[in-house]
Amino acid sequence: MNKPRRAARSIRRTTRRAGRLVSAIVGLTVGLGTALGNFGPAVAEGRITGPTPIQHVVIIYQENHSFDNVLGKLCVLDDRCNGATTGVLPDGQVIPLRRATDIVPDVEHLSGGQRTAIHDGKMDGFSKIGGCGPAKNYQCYTQFHPSQIPNLAALARQFDISDRTFSMSPISSWGAHLELVAQTLDGFIHHVPKDIPKGLPGQTVGPGWGCDSRKDVNWRPNSSSGNRLVPSCVPDFTLDPALYPFGGAYKATPVKHVPTIMDRLDAAGLSWRLYATGASGGSPYGWAICPTFARCLYTAQHNNQVASEQVISDAQAGTLPNFSIVLPSSGSSQHNGGSMLQGDNWIGSVVGAIQNSSQWSSTAIFITYDDCGCFYDHGPPRSGWGIRVPMVIVSPWAKPGHNDPRRASFSSMLAFTEHNFGLPPLTTRDAPAYDYEFSFNFAAPPSLAKTHLTYSTIPGWEAHWLKTHKPDPNDPT
Repeated sequence: MNKPRRAARSIRRTTRRAGRLVSAIVGLTVGLGTALGNFGPAVAEGRITGPTPIQHVVIIYQENHSFDNVLGKLCVLDDRCNGATTGVLPDGQVIPLRRATDIVPDVEHLSGGQRTAIHDGKMDGFSKIGGCGPAKNYQCYTQFHPSQIPNLAALARQFDISDRTFSMSPISSWGAHLELVAQTLDGFIHHVPKDIPKGLPGQTVGPGWGCDSRKDVNWRPNSSSGNRLVPSCVPDFTLDPALYPFGGAYKATPVKHVPTIMDRLDAAGLSWRLYATGASGGSPYGWAICPTFARCLYTAQHNNQVASEQVISDAQAGTLPNFSIVLPSSGSSQHNGGSMLQGDNWIGSVVGAIQNSSQWSSTAIFITYDDCGCFYDHGPPRSGWGIRVPMVIVSPWAKPGHNDPRRASFSSMLAFTEHNFGLPPLTTRDAPAYDYEFSFNFAAPPSLAKTHLTYSTIPGWEAHWLKTHKPDPNDPT
């Protein structure tokens, strides 16, 4: 008679101990998440494993803004995603992120500056970078309110936000574009004008910074090697050596050929375009991807680089390819020195054209920024990654009003493309990357509701200022 009672008491004691243990673990987990600013251990990664309705992937690749700078205020107002409205200085002082001006201030955002800002994950070094100290009134500690970016804010509220997407490396635009399509920097360090000599005697320096620019850039094959200047070109040694003795580079180069997502799409018989030039953009090389790769510049692939504005007419005609990267003109890029509102108009015009097209029901749009700019963000990246950037995913199949907290990077956009179309990965970066699976719901009927998008007029004084202070279309940062 006593054995059942003793057994029951033992079970109750064990259950209470287990309950206390679970509570302790939960408390520890919550505390850890709070200590890390809700950037604790990553949620388990997903992978799209079956066919989806998506036939058209569009990447809108804007310039130079961090997540908190663009979406932090919206996140706090909507209590939906991980944003901040205050920032931390090196001495631990907390200051408010002031309302940003429409003209984006000039702040250092080269590799060294980004590492200084990150400060081993403390995210308190931003005031030490050029253009953001007390003499500049901490101008990188600013953020845009939703009313200042009405189209992007409307899209973010209607569709999916990823509040944990980071740039792949702490680098500026040229490297970020190279890394997006090749998933490697191929040994290149960074690309800034001071690293570029004036070419060889008797040669004219070309536009931009690609294979036909006859310009050099720092390159290092591995961490134990020293830097050396080499042509800013990813060569292709299958090109006719009589025409291209150095694989498309202007002189001998130690750089190895690496494949791109364009090569993968070609091999699978899928269509693609780089919307990267145009009448309003000035130079046809401003932020263009194709000229960096000899195969793209000197083969039929070059025909797939078209005017930025053509994405609108292609959408209207229902002729978007399977894969697109949309690069803005210098005036609509939202780059330092440009207008944020003018870029928001551009985003609205592209997305609006797609939403009103026959291809809307089969399209996924990823709106993001190539680097931090370098504006304050409170989210620490994993070691070796760059600063967190905005990511808004727009599609009839995107979860409405949703936030995806899984850790992602630019590799994730290629992982989505590869898994969706059954393409092999390019490198060990995109192969294991999270592919935004949980940003979509392919089991539910699509929501074909269109977004109320607007065109905002730039004030007259600002339009005049922008006209007389045009950004350099060949700025590689």
